[in-house]
Amino acid sequence: MNRSYIGIPMGDPAGIGPEIVIKALAEERVNEVAKPVVIGDRSTLEQAMKFCNLELEIKCIENVEEGDYRNGVVNLIDLNNVDIEKLEMGKVQAMAGKAAFDYIKKSVELANAGKLDALATTPINKEALKAGNINYIGHTEILEDLTKSADPLTMFQVYDLRVFFLSRHVSLRGACDMVTEERLYDYIQRCMKALERLGIHNAKMAVAGLNPHSGEHGLFGDEEVREIEPAISKARELGLNVVGPVPADSVFYFGLKGSYDAVLSLYHDQGHIATKMVDFERTISITNNLPFLRTSVDHGTAFDIAGTGKAGAVSMIEAIVLAAKYAPQFNK
Repeated sequence: MNRSYIGIPMGDPAGIGPEIVIKALAEERVNEVAKPVVIGDRSTLEQAMKFCNLELEIKCIENVEEGDYRNGVVNLIDLNNVDIEKLEMGKVQAMAGKAAFDYIKKSVELANAGKLDALATTPINKEALKAGNINYIGHTEILEDLTKSADPLTMFQVYDLRVFFLSRHVSLRGACDMVTEERLYDYIQRCMKALERLGIHNAKMAVAGLNPHSGEHGLFGDEEVREIEPAISKARELGLNVVGPVPADSVFYFGLKGSYDAVLSLYHDQGHIATKMVDFERTISITNNLPFLRTSVDHGTAFDIAGTGKAGAVSMIEAIVLAAKYAPQFNK
């Protein structure tokens, strides 16, 4: 089997990123499907191994072709940007925020150069970024700017349920205002193209309703009649297999059961709650509309347990495996 090169920026050194990376790379399943390349700091990873009571070989490389992709080996592009004596686990630090950004930036450079087939990212901390004078609010915004991509498209996957989001980090009031015919029509097309690029051909997608029971034909809320239904009708005229609006209290259940290949959620929490209730740890974020495929764990830096070795690596493992699964289709 041809394994894809999956770049793993190490994340905030003061958080659980280094620990979950070490734990994930100790799993034979990961190394069977991928060639993982960590972009990080050697001293931090060595410390993480002590926290996790694991002993792996760290092989520092300059180019991905130099790696030794066997179980038990961590292939590392070492940026050597953490003073381990000054690093305080579980605390916001400028050094850690700057280092986390550097790992992402180097990973993007390698992916853009075709050296990595996909990225599987680890948690970063918004406050640490700010302390390090990195003026971004999160991963997606960093990737959007570094790749000069317009409005990246977020998709969550948990088992066979795939969920897209019409809006991300805006207020609920603002999210409702963004449910317009024009925006929905554009997003339906973009979601379908994203599914095609992931290798899901002739996909069927459902659009979630905004109001309870999708508004009951305008009885309580007219957004479905005024904005959502016209957008779906226009998309169907293009030959796209899209249905809805389907009431949000049932559409995700039917998506999980295979009635739809994907669901378009109309605001952040509508889809987040649905996926995380299925399986919090196995909910993986995929960013589309970048020059390369990016998957990510969907949890934070967990400063409260950083340095204890308690952090679970299920989400990190799933993010790497999913990146390896989709990368060959994405890069065709």
